[in-house]
Amino acid sequence: MRIGELARRTETSPRLLRYYEQQGLITPSREANGYRSYDEYLVDRVLQIRGLLDAGLPTRIIKQILPCLDTPRTIHFADATPEMLATLESETDRMTRRILCLTRNRDAIREYLDVVKSLS
Repeated sequence: MRIGELARRTETSPRLLRYYEQQGLITPSREANGYRSYDEYLVDRVLQIRGLLDAGLPTRIIKQILPCLDTPRTIHFADATPEMLATLESETDRMTRRILCLTRNRDAIREYLDVVKSLS
């Protein structure tokens, strides 16, 4: 698929997709005419990247953990530094706190909706 279709399907701008390519997060193939061609699996990959960025991970860390998200899992951390491991632990803790907060908010909204609907 072309960059426009990938952008539409992932709700990501073409400019941002090219940035992901520059950072080594995605790798499109090239057609004979030089156009980029994006494989179907990149739809999920871009959504994973966006989720990790939204969670606060920097692209340098995302690049290193992307292989861990593949199925079957391929884990390769030849250059895992103590700093990187500490960053990942910190980010995991932060994500857990965010998930708990979001869960509490979702449950409160559901409870509110249940009450409002029962009064209708």
